[in-house]
Amino acid sequence: MSLLDGILKNIGGAPDDVANLAEKIGIDPAMAEKAIAVLGQTHQMQGDTVELAAQKTGLDTGTLSSIVEQIGGEGSLSSFASMLDRDGDGNPLDDIADMASGLFGRK
Repeated sequence: MSLLDGILKNIGGAPDDVANLAEKIGIDPAMAEKAIAVLGQTHQMQGDTVELAAQKTGLDTGTLSSIVEQIGGEGSLSSFASMLDRDGDGNPLDDIADMASGLFGRK
């Protein structure tokens, strides 16, 4: 189970894990994980969260809006950002990459 799966299980009404979320939205689970991380990051930036995430992921705003809705709305993005940004640098993507490499024994 990924860190994101654990977070999703604690959000009422959200899909139980990233794979279920990805299936509901119609995207690859790896892309769903990246999208959630980027949404968490862009939520802390100036500008529209979904628009900024669309620029960074290449996903359309409709798909990203659906992800936001499925995970509990904009308010839940702060939780994702703080839980995923382990080193506190404002960028959770490097921390997710570190976690993934640890899972695959590359660390």
